[in-house]
Amino acid sequence: MTAPLAGYTILDLTHVLAGPFCTMTLADLGATVIKVEPPEAGDDTRAFPPFKDGKSAYFATINHGKKSIALNLKKDEDRTVFEQLLEKSDAIVENYRPGVMERLGYGWEELHMRFPRLVYGAVSGFGHSGPDSQRPAYDMVVQARGGVMSITGEKDRDPVRVGASIGDIIAGMFLCQGLLAALMDRDRSGLGRKVDVAMLDSQLAILEHAVAITSVTGTAPGPSGARHPSITPFETFHASDGLFVIAAGNDKLFEKLCIALNLPLADDARFATNPARCENARLLKRLIEAVTLDNTRSFWIDKLTAAGIPTGPIQNVAQALEDPQILARNMVVDVLDKSGRAAYKAAGNPIKMTGAPDPTTRPPAPDLDGNRGEILRWLDEVSKQ
Repeated sequence: MTAPLAGYTILDLTHVLAGPFCTMTLADLGATVIKVEPPEAGDDTRAFPPFKDGKSAYFATINHGKKSIALNLKKDEDRTVFEQLLEKSDAIVENYRPGVMERLGYGWEELHMRFPRLVYGAVSGFGHSGPDSQRPAYDMVVQARGGVMSITGEKDRDPVRVGASIGDIIAGMFLCQGLLAALMDRDRSGLGRKVDVAMLDSQLAILEHAVAITSVTGTAPGPSGARHPSITPFETFHASDGLFVIAAGNDKLFEKLCIALNLPLADDARFATNPARCENARLLKRLIEAVTLDNTRSFWIDKLTAAGIPTGPIQNVAQALEDPQILARNMVVDVLDKSGRAAYKAAGNPIKMTGAPDPTTRPPAPDLDGNRGEILRWLDEVSKQ
């Protein structure tokens, strides 16, 4: 089997999460990722807990399979090595504040002139244009400013951040998509492109129903807890031993749900259509729970699943890591240490592709500057070809 990005080399100047998440995906798809880190401290996440044997699990699970070389881009000898890497790479990825790469002499215009085939990927809080492009940002800032926090949480409660760092991760996903598109175009045209992804832009891009509701009604939606604001029933429900979810996303599924629950509501004008159900969502929830409270979550999940109704338990992360479906899809992998022993658990690659490897382990995350000799030997070899 051949990894789809085998033969591509990515020069990775990113740190923390948005950029490293992008380059992790590229590495999982077979690209060689050379992580250029500042000497002494390296990527900030090397100092993020939790630690195992003195090494960050956070860093290891996002940077596995990459190679590390430490370079100070203000020193002539390190700039020489860096420029050799630029010449041999297919793409460069950075997540500095706009203008930093230009001050170093490695901005898009300069690099495109010197290395016209090189694809340039940049991810930042607010992008490389607009009045706030120079402002700093973290995940929390863009979740707040991009509207995500305003619809997350319970009604009449303070807004809350989404538990996962979606401000970073979504931007990393969009950057990965953009880089792949630019590489495809480069392979046809011979010329690289600049891919500019903003974390703030990426948050707005995932607000599918909220943007539609706001643009049509003129009123921004607020938080609705676990309930979908445009589909009913589509939320959590109480059983005798706790909460589970039901997602009956259309009229046919609602009819099946009514049969399974022995509720004569499918032809009731208050519930016969999805718009009507949304208008009467609170009443419908009470009617459904009057039935589901009589038995356990597992009883209802089994019964509704047999009837073809989307449903499921609310699992914590430990439970999700042991879910048979997740395990069957190789979505929990072992990150190895340098001795080849399983050291950390990490999420697998959700992109499953025919003819491409999907191993149950991942190579170690690199030590800071741990691949210098290997990288310099590779540069020497390719320069002689």
